Amino acid sequence: MIKNIAIDSFINLDKTIPVADVRTPAEFEHGHIPGAYNIALFSNEERVKVGTTYKQQGREKAILLGFDLTGAKWSGFIQQALEIAPDKKIALHCWRGGMRSGAMAWALDLYGFEVYLLEGGYKKYRRWVLDQFGEQYNLMVLGGMTGSGKTLILHQLHELGEQVIDLEDLAQHNGSSYGSMNKLLQPSQEQFENDLATQLVQLDKNKLLWIEDESITIGKRSIPNGLWDQMKRASLLNIKVPLIQRIDFLVQEYGQLDKDFLIECTQRIWKRLGPEQTKNAVTAITEGRMADFISLVLVYYDKTYRTGIGKRSPDAIYELDCVDTNAAKNAAQILEYTHRITGALSPAN
Repeated sequence: MIKNIAIDSFINLDKTIPVADVRTPAEFEHGHIPGAYNIALFSNEERVKVGTTYKQQGREKAILLGFDLTGAKWSGFIQQALEIAPDKKIALHCWRGGMRSGAMAWALDLYGFEVYLLEGGYKKYRRWVLDQFGEQYNLMVLGGMTGSGKTLILHQLHELGEQVIDLEDLAQHNGSSYGSMNKLLQPSQEQFENDLATQLVQLDKNKLLWIEDESITIGKRSIPNGLWDQMKRASLLNIKVPLIQRIDFLVQEYGQLDKDFLIECTQRIWKRLGPEQTKNAVTAITEGRMADFISLVLVYYDKTYRTGIGKRSPDAIYELDCVDTNAAKNAAQILEYTHRITGALSPAN
């Protein structure tokens, strides 16, 4: 049985029903529904051949070529579907909900699957993703200078039952010139948006949502404009951690990284650091004086942070002194503080 369903119903399908994306591996890698499996009807090269045939010779010739290319593959497609959906219930989509997903749905239905086919395909899903960034969220932005331990505090807030979105985790980047940590690989912009929308739709919009203060770009990924506009207008809780505590925190986080990586990242921002500061920072890295290196680059990052926070409305900024970078202690202190200030900032019970 094949059931054609709209995007809202597709999003709210029972989570035990797996999603199969029948687009090519290249399309899937560029961006896909989080958690989806790829059962590619065509290889990347085959899709080009079918598309060229469609443009030059028409739809019917393209369909015939498609069957020629996939003729020996159908039993394999069914085996793949059985592996991910042994109870024979599966959701399917291609790019626009056309021939590829239609052909796969027909074959799986013939074999006895219950198939949920997304109307409009992945293209419709992408419209739904972008719509999520225009929704209104009850944001509280967690700010603080570099080395304040904001990300760890967010994780602690989550452990305490708060709603949290970790943008840096979704972007796989820590936000600074050193943010790749010499190991993180960023998803495509499209996949970053898909993953973000998946988290946003699960939120209770009546409850507070904690999100870290970021620039509009995190590495090479950009925060979608709708959400970014809300972040700029939202109240910001600025935690103030002593400089020596921040330096110690960053030495622990970055001090063990490869020196060549640190030097390369430092030289990348030489125009903002200045030639003398850059030279001194590189020398400190080379000589293993990590605290000195951190102190030098923090001059730039602290200045940048102060500039950014200066663009916010003073009425929307709240400040809280923290004695160190103990995330659990600071998270508890933050929650106690937000309960004492205006009701608009208090996390919903």
